[in-house]
Amino acid sequence: MSNLTDPRPPLPEWILEAYDILVTHATDVEDDCNTQAITRDNAVDILLTTDDLTLEPEDTDYVLKRLLERGYFYEVDDELRVTEPTD
Repeated sequence: MSNLTDPRPPLPEWILEAYDILVTHATDVEDDCNTQAITRDNAVDILLTTDDLTLEPEDTDYVLKRLLERGYFYEVDDELRVTEPTD
């Protein structure tokens, strides 16, 4: 995900790995075929059970907070929606 044309501020590699994992589990939002989303609870469950990363519950909160702050996701109700970078 680290890309010189990506306008979002860089994040540590382990957080980007978590983002990639979450995006692979995101599904299309009804009524909007260009947006993908994952519920916050599902995101936490996935991050805690994935074999690709070893995270504690506090780590998952930190990951989601950083991804939201840096614009990788935006939140609608309990959904985390994937934000595509603009060129």
